[in-house]
Parts: sequence; C-alpha cells; structure tokens
Amino acid sequence: MDARSIIAAVRDGQGLPEDAALWFAKGLASGSVSDAQAGAFAMAVYLKGIGADGRVALTRAMRDSGRVLEWSLPGPVLDKHSTGGVADSVSLLLAPALAACGAYVPMISGRGLGHTGGTLDKLESIPGYRADPGLEGLRKVVREVGCAIVGASSDIAPADRRLYGIRDISGTVESIDLITASILSKKLAAGLEVLVLDVKAGSGAFMKTLDDARALARSLVDTANGAGCKTVALITDMNQPLGQSAGNALEVLECMETLTGSAVNEALWQVTAALGGEALALAGLADNAAEGAAMIDEALSSGRAGETFGRMVAALGGPTDFIERFPDRLPAAAVTLAVPAARSGFVTAIDGMALGQTVVRLGGGRLVGTDRVNPAVGLSRLSRIGDELDRGEAVAFVHAANDAAATEAASAVAAAYTIGAEAPREPDLVIERVAE
Repeated sequence: MDARSIIAAVRDGQGLPEDAALWFAKGLASGSVSDAQAGAFAMAVYLKGIGADGRVALTRAMRDSGRVLEWSLPGPVLDKHSTGGVADSVSLLLAPALAACGAYVPMISGRGLGHTGGTLDKLESIPGYRADPGLEGLRKVVREVGCAIVGASSDIAPADRRLYGIRDISGTVESIDLITASILSKKLAAGLEVLVLDVKAGSGAFMKTLDDARALARSLVDTANGAGCKTVALITDMNQPLGQSAGNALEVLECMETLTGSAVNEALWQVTAALGGEALALAGLADNAAEGAAMIDEALSSGRAGETFGRMVAALGGPTDFIERFPDRLPAAAVTLAVPAARSGFVTAIDGMALGQTVVRLGGGRLVGTDRVNPAVGLSRLSRIGDELDRGEAVAFVHAANDAAATEAASAVAAAYTIGAEAPREPDLVIERVAE
C-alpha cells in the first residue's frame, strides 16, 4: 500500500477502506506522506467523497494516530464544537459556563480556517496565554479549574494536525467528509462522554444552505454516536455575524463584556445557553435541555462563568487580573474607521463570508499557512439584520494597522451590507435540532 494508490482509489470514486485510512493517517502523522500527497488526497476526497463508511474509517484512523485520553473525574467530560462562522466566540462563554455547572471541559480547539476565526487565535490575543500546555498541563487545568481551551498537542490526532493546515490553503475546507473526520478525531481523542455540535448555515458559514448544514449535522451526529460518544447537533443561523465583533482581540473583549455583565450580547448568550442546555441534559446534569439552558443562564448572570474563565486564563499563563483589567490587557489597532451607511433604511442582508474575508485581509487571519496573525485588527459594532440606519450612520467600525488597510476594508464592509426600505423578519438563531 502506498499514498499514490490510495489517492488514485479515492479520486476514482472507490472510497476509503479502513486499512487504507489507517495507512494514510499513520503517514500523515509520521511525515512519510508529503504535503503534496496530503493536498491531493484532500482534493480527491473533496471532489469524489468517501461515503459513510469512509468517514468512520478516516475519523477513527486520525483519532488513533496519537494518544486517546482517559479521565477519572467527579463529573462528566463534555465539549462543544462549532463548524465555523463569523464573530462566533461562543466557545469562550460556553466552556467556563459548563464547568461552573459541574462538567469538565477539555476543549481542544483550532485556529482560523478560511474566512472563519479560530478560537486559539482569539485566546492568544490575551498576553501570556498558552494554547499548548501539553497533555499533562491540559489534565491539570481541567482537573483544577473545570475547563481548558487549548490546541491539539502533537500527541492528539497528529494526522489531523497535518491535514487541517493543508485544507486551509488547498481549497478543500468545505468537504463534509474532511470536516467530519477532522472535528471528531480531535474530540474523540479527548476522551469525551458527551459532545454538542453547533452546525452553522448561511452566508457566513461553510455550509451555505440548510440542506447542506443538515447533511453535515447528520454526518457528525451519526459518526460520533457510532463511535460511542453521546452527541447532538443544533443548526444555527449564520446569515449574519453572531456577535457584533469579528477579529481576535475584539471578540475576546465582547465575550468578556458578556461574562462580566458590562455589555451583554444577547445573540451570543442565547446560542451559548441553547448549546449548553443540550450538553448538560445529555450528560445527566439536567433533566432536559430547557433546565440545562436555565443552568447556563444562571452561571453567566451570576458571574460564576466569568470567574471560571479568569482562573482558566491565569492557569494557562495569562494575566491573573484579566477579569478585572481585560480592556487594558488586550491589544488595540492603530486605526479605527467608521463605515457609513450609503442610504437610510433597514439592514436586509449581510454577506457574512465577505466580512470574514475582510478580517483575514486586515491581518486577522491567514492567507497562507505561514502568515502571522495580527490580534488587534478586525471589525466592531457590526449592524445586524433588521437594524434601522440613517444615511451616513456607522454600519460598523474597522480596526486596522494603517489608514490604507482601513480604507480598503471599509469599502468591503459597505459592499457586504444590503440596506432596503422595508424591515425584514429577523432570522431565528437556532434553526433545528439533529439527534440520534
């Protein structure tokens, strides 16, 4: 067996048998499969697919390419994953809220992928934050704090670590097969008992249509449950940014305002509570999802989730006074520029992908794998669908490294907004639930 024959078989629509998946995952982890071969494999999977059996085989093979954690804790081990959107920083709220409710959350997260922001990039805008504490560091923080949001170490699903970065620069991000295997290989390697999934649908998501989002949700739920992890998915709206800030430090700032109650973002809160409620119910910490959502509400409103987040930041090398001093601890861009509305009226549509790409071009993401991320740049005070604006009123604010970048980004942001005379119906944040 060799890489060329496996790639050719997938390219020719013959699928991915278990032995081929194991061989290729081992090669990805060891480096015997080259970047060119990994890119060719990803493109073959993207174009031809590998089917349900192939998804299971690739997921298990990438999970088993490294260590699979085992836990002995006084509460259930659970986690959440989002398929990626714009201004989606729910993980920063949900992990500490779940921990405050008695769960243990080893949240292995990723970096920016395509036009979407990465949880690790956001957290690394906090000075000193270590997203790679190693497995023993992860165990220690989860045991003592209740949650740790970190990256996959070289010991966790190393095959996915290789393939994840290659997908970002090879035009294969949107493949359901690759998304499923990537997400679940890391999550299952973390030794989870329960997983809740946030599958995005809309202009700012990888899955633009509801049908595509349903297909991905079903793939994820069926594969994870088949591997022994209790899993449910919520399909949520991404036809507009979830939060009002897009960009690493700006999103952390927005989350901290919500965690401390100084400026609560209702959309972020609502999706956090819905996902958390499902997770707590599956884990047996709540009788049902509604009761679980109420528990998350209390953890957020009481400040317990914020306190837990602060302890996590300190335990992972960040400032010990981050909760009290977060506005001073986060980097700020050199230039801030308002984006004026071209006409009076209501926001009727938003091109979420265009906004995400604007943040990337500002330096808040990566165009190639070697790009360095500028944590300070991005967009803030993003108007939402249904907002009424006067001509010249700010649709959003651009945060940039220099005047030229700010001016270019402002033009892109203005073009991403459609303003009409009639007020539209505001979309539901949670569209539907997909379970076993």
